[in-house]
Order: sequence, then structure tokens, then C-alpha cells
Amino acid sequence: MRYSVGMDCIFCKIIAGTIPSQKVYEDEQVYAFADIDPRAPVHILIVTKKHISSLLEAGEADTGLLGHIQATAVKLAREKGLAQGFRTVINTGADGGQTVSHLHLHLLGGRQMHWPPG
Repeated sequence: MRYSVGMDCIFCKIIAGTIPSQKVYEDEQVYAFADIDPRAPVHILIVTKKHISSLLEAGEADTGLLGHIQATAVKLAREKGLAQGFRTVINTGADGGQTVSHLHLHLLGGRQMHWPPG
């Protein structure tokens, strides 16, 4: 399956390999890599290969992809030994803390995750 790529998007450039990353996982639908500014001992970004600006832009046709990104988070959490727990976060829009306009999920773990985050 071929996905659209916005070449002005940093995550699209990472997926395309024009910007280096520490790849953790890749399949036909998602690309996962270590966050360059980790907020926990394990901090992985799972990015959709299909360029979707935010969760608000995802449509009904993207339901399978949204489930796949969550299932990938669980797979990676198990591989990283996060049996005691982990957090998944999808920031949406400026008020939601989204800084890159490309749908992505943060997988955080390796320490106790407090609420509110801090």
C-alpha cells in the first residue's frame, strides 16, 4: 500500500528516510522511533505512514489504522518490558499540545506515570 507523503512534514521526512531516526518498528501502516526528547525511560513515537494532520482529520476510512496504531503500542510495550504499565498519548491540535501536524502516538513507560503529568 502506498501512502501520501507531505514532504514539508518532519515525520513524513523521517518515514522517507531523509531525516535520520532511531527506528524501533516499521510495517506497512506505521513507523515507530525513539523520541529525541524523551519524557520517560521508554518514549517511542508511533507515526502513521498515511499523512493525517491530526486525530480530528481522521475519517471513518481510517478506523482500522487507528486500531492498528494502538495495537502496535501494546506490541512495543510488551517488547520493551512495560508489564507494570505504560501511557499512550495522542495530542490533538494546538490546545491539546500537538506540535507536529502529523498523527502520532506517544508510548511512554519505564517509570511510574503520575497524573497530572509532570
